Amino acid sequence: MAGRFAEQRVGVENSGMLKALIFDVDGTLAETERDGHRVAFNDTFRAAGLDWHWSVETYGSLINVAGGKERIRHYINTVQPPIPPDTDLDILIAELHQAKTHRYRTLLQTNGIALRPGVRRLITAARSAGVSLAIATTSHLDNAIALLEATLGPDTLTWFEVIAAGDIVPHKKPAPDIYYYVLEKLALPPQHCLVIEDSHQGLTAATTAGLCTVITVNAYTRHHDFGPASLVLSHLGEPDQPWEILQGPGIGHGPSEPVFDPPIFTLATANTLLDSGYSGYQLKAGQISWGGVRS
Repeated sequence: MAGRFAEQRVGVENSGMLKALIFDVDGTLAETERDGHRVAFNDTFRAAGLDWHWSVETYGSLINVAGGKERIRHYINTVQPPIPPDTDLDILIAELHQAKTHRYRTLLQTNGIALRPGVRRLITAARSAGVSLAIATTSHLDNAIALLEATLGPDTLTWFEVIAAGDIVPHKKPAPDIYYYVLEKLALPPQHCLVIEDSHQGLTAATTAGLCTVITVNAYTRHHDFGPASLVLSHLGEPDQPWEILQGPGIGHGPSEPVFDPPIFTLATANTLLDSGYSGYQLKAGQISWGGVRS
């Protein structure tokens, strides 16, 4: 397809506004929540002699709480599961979380979890084009490192200019602290960066920090409200596995909308969003109207 916004089929040149890609980790790089963290939590509960079990459905509601320790505390406060008498909750939560982190890393090393479509391709293209890479996650630093090394290789940490994880900032997503921290470390203004997230909490954090944000949904987050997102996709896509645009430019195929060709997320896609000022849309009466366009 041709057009003003058409993407190039070959090459990884980056001649637009994009200077950095910032990735969330869990659910964005890989489907770690259901088959990774949830499994590790349940193994930890069982080993600790606790009669707790987080089903797929239960965990789907718990991931709305950012952070593993916060998730355990929320479960205790709301479900009130059986706990041994005279238990110090702060100590219990800290010990459970530490043990769970170890089990999660072991799970990654033994079973492995595949990267989502397009993640490796986009990271490789960014490195080739001199675009900086960063991580912004509420996950524990050890968990983030374990996933990066298990999926991308042992030298992965040198690829990322910033890896911001866990309790490195006072407030976790949906607070914007983690993104302000990453921007400070990158020494870049938000208009030169693009974020890839998978949840409403992550989207809120990134957009509050003034960042153009692309969402790749998963089974747990597909129903979230992604109104402020620049683009909402099924995944980043591969040449033999094209994306599905769920929200954003290109879905309506109107004369003023961009044409993404091929239908995968590339550096050119990122520059289209940044250069054009797309930062969310509203769906009204079956028609797309754009809102939040930067001046």
